[in-house]
Amino acid sequence: MHPPPPDAGVAMDFGQNSLFGYMEDLQELTIIERPVRRSLKTPEEIERLTVDEDLSDIDRAVYLLSAGQDVQGASVIANLPFLMRQNPTETLRRVLPKVREVLHVASVEMQLTAAVSFLTILQEESMSVHTCAHSFLQVILLHLEHRDTGVSNAWLETLLSAVELLPKETLRHEILNPLVSKAQLSQTVQSRLVSCKILGKITNKFDAHSIKREILPLVKSLCQDVEYEVRSCMCRQLENIAQGIGTELTKNVVLPELIELSRDESGSVRLAAFETLVNMLDMFDTDDRSQTILPLVKSFCEKSFKADESILISLSFHLGKLCHGLYGIFTPDQHLRFLEFYKKLCTLGLQQENGHNESQIPSQIVEQEKKYTSVRKNCAYNFPAMIVFVDPKNFHMELYSTFFCLCHDPEVPVRYTIAICFYEVSKLLNSGVHLIHKELITLLQDESLEVLDALINHLPEILELMSTGGENSVQENKFSSVPDLIPALTAAEQRAAASLKWRTHEKLLQKYTCLPHIISSDQIYYRFLQRMFTIMMTNNVLPVQRAAARTLCIFLRYNRKQEQRHEVIQKLIEQLGQGKSYWNRLRFLDTCEFIIEIFSRSFFCKYFFLPVIELTHDPVANVRMKLCYLLPKVKSALKIPADMHLLQQLEMCVRKLLCQEKDKDVLAIVKKTVLELDRMEMSMDMFQKKNYEKDLLDQEKEREELLFLEMEQLEKEKHQSDGRLASDKSFEKKRRDSRTSTQSLSKNLPISVPGPSSSTASTREKFPSVSQTSGSLFSLHDIAESILVP
Repeated sequence: MHPPPPDAGVAMDFGQNSLFGYMEDLQELTIIERPVRRSLKTPEEIERLTVDEDLSDIDRAVYLLSAGQDVQGASVIANLPFLMRQNPTETLRRVLPKVREVLHVASVEMQLTAAVSFLTILQEESMSVHTCAHSFLQVILLHLEHRDTGVSNAWLETLLSAVELLPKETLRHEILNPLVSKAQLSQTVQSRLVSCKILGKITNKFDAHSIKREILPLVKSLCQDVEYEVRSCMCRQLENIAQGIGTELTKNVVLPELIELSRDESGSVRLAAFETLVNMLDMFDTDDRSQTILPLVKSFCEKSFKADESILISLSFHLGKLCHGLYGIFTPDQHLRFLEFYKKLCTLGLQQENGHNESQIPSQIVEQEKKYTSVRKNCAYNFPAMIVFVDPKNFHMELYSTFFCLCHDPEVPVRYTIAICFYEVSKLLNSGVHLIHKELITLLQDESLEVLDALINHLPEILELMSTGGENSVQENKFSSVPDLIPALTAAEQRAAASLKWRTHEKLLQKYTCLPHIISSDQIYYRFLQRMFTIMMTNNVLPVQRAAARTLCIFLRYNRKQEQRHEVIQKLIEQLGQGKSYWNRLRFLDTCEFIIEIFSRSFFCKYFFLPVIELTHDPVANVRMKLCYLLPKVKSALKIPADMHLLQQLEMCVRKLLCQEKDKDVLAIVKKTVLELDRMEMSMDMFQKKNYEKDLLDQEKEREELLFLEMEQLEKEKHQSDGRLASDKSFEKKRRDSRTSTQSLSKNLPISVPGPSSSTASTREKFPSVSQTSGSLFSLHDIAESILVP
């Protein structure tokens, strides 16, 4: 069925109305272009912006400040620190007076630029205190009360940063004395707000006697100001003031002011008083905390649900500090009520009674839900502190249901925060960590990758705690009680792989290197190892491929069955090393680099040496180039005299590369590699002082690899035999030796993905070249000399 043909009068409307519509569209386009045309400079404007190139920096700065445009003046002010370093005398005498004149009528952008430049000059401390106070400090103080709030705050930040650099006497005469008049009620609100912040900053620069005599009267006056903004601002500075006057004055002067402010008619003042009290808990003794502060906190909590949601946000954020500061003071009844209050906050906005009023408009509902989410997020942040508060032994009875709710919260920020805290929770529970197995699975399966990313930061430590049942337990359950762990881990990896967040995918693959210590070798082989192959072959992100390659090598390292190991090695060589795609052959070289790092030298030489050097004939230049970078590490894996035949093959391949390579870039790298190989010192079969630690680690790796083979043989014999006692004892001893060796070796194996390959043979023993032993090949030394001699 075809659509009906359009009406001709509609489709071909070239009437008057249509033409007027086209004209309007053209006019709109013209308007759009006008700003572009106006932004072009006329010849007269260009002439006014042109400055004589022969002028010195000082003369140019003075000229631009006097006759230039705003953008040029701002450039001079931004360059003021450079002028002060270059010629401070002339800058102070000629440029700074002009800057003062310009700042009186300067734009907001120029004022902000000046504030930053002045701060830079003061921080460099390149002038005397007198010059600083006379030339710069006066300008800063003059603009503190600028009509623009942003400019005023910028100059205030400059002054507060400069306070640390100025001596006490300068602060007294230039800043403190003028504050007496600036803090009066006759001054503007902005002036009094500035006075509050300055008082909080300079208090620590004076002794207690000076603070009591000169500063505390001003503080009391501002705490009782008629404007709530001033009272709130001064209240937030009381913590800094208390640190400068000592415990006694804090108790007698600051605490009464805080108590009075906590009962203020303004909610913002009461909130400031509460937060300041929480931050100052450590400054008060037990009596003050139990008799004065605890009743205030109790009253604040009781009234919080009737107040604005911002009060609840602050209260929920400071719960951890409150628990720590008031620990041991609560009566059993108060302890229970405080715990119930926390539980109520954890579900705020989720229960039916916390629903919205019908009179609320949608925008108000959305804003309220955001505040409720912030409260629950803060509760999740403080959850470890609450475990300490109730004692980990009581977790299951008191807090498990709350933990369950936070892990299943409908909002991502809440689940993200509890995922960050999951490791701390696991450590605190210790032997009771099995209680949160299901929540681990829940977070691993979370639909948000942000939650997964937060959880996997400490995934190895979490899995280790759960596999052993806590730090003080000696269990070896291998997650037998959590059958959903492996499906959850594989699903998490697949979800990360399907997303665009490749960094999360890379991090997860790196964390999977802990799995050999957590689950069985067969589980890794059938559920994870094949997946690493797939990622290496099909993923398009190089860091992800490298992470999969390294993790695969770790899995191979701890595989307990020789048949499976041989199958993996064969697949690496055939599908990667001999693969049709050059990209796969590059990943094979990456994998070999990790094998050299993780396995013993003999393992690499037995299985991977020949497949690696065969790539010297690769048709793709990039593969040969990458091989050249790897050759020093390949040589470092050889031990003389046992691997002399391999050294001969290596030198033959290098010689062919040098003689037959046609690509100029590869040839240049080959020449550099030959020189590096010649400087390397070969490792001997026997232990030597120079590389004792490396040889010892390599011997440990080789011993463990042999131990795995013996264990496999013993396992076969155990299954075939009648279970004789001697065999059992031998098997158990081998198993214990393997575990001890694995744990000690895993501490020496780095987990992070290493950087580019580099020469690691700084402690090798010199060995005669191949030509001196066989007489049939050119040695690397001879090749290197031929490169150096033109």
